[in-house]
Amino acid sequence: MSVGQFVFMLHSHLPYYRMAGMWPFGEENLYECMAETYVPLLNAISELYDEGIKAKLTVGITPILAEQLNDEHLQNGFVEYIDSRISAVSKDLDRYPDPKVAHSQHLKYLAKYYFDWWNKLRDDFVNKYEKNLIKYFKKFQDLGCIEITTSGATHGFSPLLATDSNLNAQFKVGQDTTKRLFGKKAMGAWLPECAYRQGYEYIGKDGQKHWRPAIEVTLQNNDIQYFFTESHVIEGGNSIGNRRVIGMYGNIEYIPLPERPATGYDTYSAYWLPDAQVAVMGRNDRAGYQVWSAADGYPGDGCFREFHKKDDKSGMHYWRITSPTTDLGDKMLYDPVLAMNKINENSDHYTTLIYHLLNDYKLAKGKEGLVMVSFDTELFGHWWFEGVEFIKQVIKKFHDYLPEVERLTAGEYITKYPPKEAIQIPESSWGQGGHFYVWMNHLTEWMWPIIHSCEKRINEIVDRYPNIPEDKLLHRALNQLARENLLLQSSDWPFLITTWQAKDYATDRFNEHVDRFSLIADMIESGSIDDGKLAEIEAIDNCFPVIDYRIYQSVKEGLIPQQEKKLAPLYQ
Repeated sequence: MSVGQFVFMLHSHLPYYRMAGMWPFGEENLYECMAETYVPLLNAISELYDEGIKAKLTVGITPILAEQLNDEHLQNGFVEYIDSRISAVSKDLDRYPDPKVAHSQHLKYLAKYYFDWWNKLRDDFVNKYEKNLIKYFKKFQDLGCIEITTSGATHGFSPLLATDSNLNAQFKVGQDTTKRLFGKKAMGAWLPECAYRQGYEYIGKDGQKHWRPAIEVTLQNNDIQYFFTESHVIEGGNSIGNRRVIGMYGNIEYIPLPERPATGYDTYSAYWLPDAQVAVMGRNDRAGYQVWSAADGYPGDGCFREFHKKDDKSGMHYWRITSPTTDLGDKMLYDPVLAMNKINENSDHYTTLIYHLLNDYKLAKGKEGLVMVSFDTELFGHWWFEGVEFIKQVIKKFHDYLPEVERLTAGEYITKYPPKEAIQIPESSWGQGGHFYVWMNHLTEWMWPIIHSCEKRINEIVDRYPNIPEDKLLHRALNQLARENLLLQSSDWPFLITTWQAKDYATDRFNEHVDRFSLIADMIESGSIDDGKLAEIEAIDNCFPVIDYRIYQSVKEGLIPQQEKKLAPLYQ
């Protein structure tokens, strides 16, 4: 007898790193996540399938990440990266054991562990997956093991885009890319940064009141039937992110929203949105926090691998967390066997937790409920090295010992248990305070007038070419203009500036795409397009190869009767 439903959602996203640096920011960031997260995740899904278990994971792969995983330059670059890691750890095999180094016999053991790990990774990527991870994610989608969801093409921050044509372009190009690479349109989407806004009324240039549709209208127009949000958005109260975050350069200051009154709704079911037939499901706070919290969740355990400390010669992670207060210089050496034993304990605890959450809800409410958890995929493997094994064991233990928990992909859940109520959710995001501050603040406010200016400019240029021009050079320029516009809209650039994780890199990347956009726009408007300069840009920013620039044709504003809707400002 079922106690309820469980949806495990993974959101995979990285910004566009192709030919934009290597280390500490650039392609190497992608290669690290491929090595530690994406290939191991495919292995886990494959191994479960070989055991007769369908993982039933909902795997979001943002279109810009999918394009990079599908790119030959990056596929070959990843092999070179693996070879460099194998070469580095091979030298550690030669220098250990060293009588001058404490615990060098254990370091020798760890060097051999990583030597085997990297070599297996290379064999899996080159031989098992043919360098093409997209092909095999599609394979397991088609086998019913996973469901692929889409997102905005470049993870643009939807609520702060100024025009509906630009908002639509993000999701149309995103959905088209997902269909092209995975063989079918995605049923669901991850809203970039979980950022949502309602529809609102505004005063147009004509002095009249106009209505701008809510985000879900754009989703429905692109055949997207559901998305995810945070628990506080559904339930009210304080956002889980309503706190200061400690970054490399101290506290990030922000203006918190006042606590919202409890709504009376919970996250144990999905809901329709009021302006379109699109569903929303909220992350279960208790089940999510247990995994993603480094302080109180599983990843912070002292026996797990330390992310921040690397060997100064090979770059290998030879140490464990030890304790949250242990200085990097005092970390104990990593023990893979001890870590796997802890994963066994954690997966036992987590499956039991999910079971009791669902069973308690059923006993209290007299009906079955949903526990949906959503995480950044890169948490598992990249940040929490043992995390992919955790996912695998959780799925296997549900299958073997707790069949009462009905494991479903998000689309399967929405289809089998469609929402019965509609709910209005507020402007929100996963960011600190639950609103937009992380992406719009005193450090990033200079970016948005530029983004909006580019939105307006591409609309004006594209409106002059409603039909594809016979001039092939002009056609190429228009399509590349569209790519650059999408790339400069990436929410990663303001995020990295706000958090100081890569402030200078993000500023440079944003400005580079703006400069390329402006150069191409100037060439189009002057009627003098430099083939060489255009080809140089095309060779670097080659994502979305079948893009149609006409997605940026202006959307006619809709007048609304006076006093029909309450006037709302553009940003709140």
